[in-house]
Amino acid sequence: MKLSKRSEIDRRTFLGMGLGAVALPILGFTGGADALTAERRVRLRELGIVIGDLQPGEHNAITDVVGVKVGHVTLINGEGPLVEGEGPVRTGVTAILPHGGDLSRSPVFAADFTLNGNGELTGMGVVRRTGLLGAPVLFTNTSSVGAVYDGAMGWMLERNPDLFKGGLRPEPAVGETWAKFLHDTTGRHVRPDHAVQAINAASGGPVAEGCVGGGTGMRAYGFKAGIGSASRMVPCGDQVYTVGTLVQANFGRRPQLRVDGVPVGREITELMPERGGKTKSMLAVVATDAPLIPSQLQRVCKRVALGMARTGAISTPGSGDLVLAFTSGNRLEADEAPAAHFFEMLTDRCLSALYKGVVEATEEAILNSLTMADTMVGRDGNTIHALPLYRLVEVMRAHGRLK
Repeated sequence: MKLSKRSEIDRRTFLGMGLGAVALPILGFTGGADALTAERRVRLRELGIVIGDLQPGEHNAITDVVGVKVGHVTLINGEGPLVEGEGPVRTGVTAILPHGGDLSRSPVFAADFTLNGNGELTGMGVVRRTGLLGAPVLFTNTSSVGAVYDGAMGWMLERNPDLFKGGLRPEPAVGETWAKFLHDTTGRHVRPDHAVQAINAASGGPVAEGCVGGGTGMRAYGFKAGIGSASRMVPCGDQVYTVGTLVQANFGRRPQLRVDGVPVGREITELMPERGGKTKSMLAVVATDAPLIPSQLQRVCKRVALGMARTGAISTPGSGDLVLAFTSGNRLEADEAPAAHFFEMLTDRCLSALYKGVVEATEEAILNSLTMADTMVGRDGNTIHALPLYRLVEVMRAHGRLK
């Protein structure tokens, strides 16, 4: 099968492809026995689309930063007309843990950044005052912030009954984006125990993406989106540091979408969300093992905005574009004397490379949230279509961007 010309691959051909010796190198698939079908979603690099030139980590995910764990609880229930308090339900919780120990007793350096503030990310008062994160980070939908905070706080108190007796007094960092187009937001279907389940499910390794956890009801650029992640290995002298991002993408209009600089959104004009609606916001967590102090981490946070912009985002006045960054490279150990702590600090000589890693990983994480998400039907039959991978490949090939 020849696939060198744009006209020689159509939807039926793409969806019918198996893992043939000719098709796979062109599309960028490298292994596995599954046929490429409408149900099989893949990450951006598996399509032969490579963002930037820094190398990703083993899993190309935030969990490539040693100790970082991610867990999801996904809630999908019901269909048909909205009945407030009953459903349909299209939501969940995503939990990010900086390490597997007791965060309240062994916090990490952290900072946050608000690109546009029409949204919520709790617990930032403590982070801004102390430069420390001593709690899980969790993402959900707008009406469920309180329940998730309650569940996470209970989990923390169970692990450390003396949580409020020390000087830090950390709070869960709970972020939200708007899922009402698909979800019974008023019904508040997320319970505190769902947050605990997401935290307890957190693990290292590959990260589930797309319509999972807090990203279940989300979309970006008029396509189904949700959770996405990516990582980069950053050289600095004889050291190599890792930086990873995880996003909950829920923003952008179709004509804005760009993939590796290609105006994909202007070329894929079909499959618009049925019944209309708008999205505005993005949540992002950046993790690294580079030894940074809070002022440097805030500068790292700001580079997420550049990764967003490379996909076409403009951060509208109604957006809640909120970022939190932390490092496992500087961490207070529980058994250290509280009177004095000594830390390393990366010099500015290496920060440019780290910033580049954040920009590339953020861009790829957003695009992974699109390529991994499935079409979803929610309340009142509202439908958000998945980005058609066969069309994405077609457009990128036409622009000479497949690797």
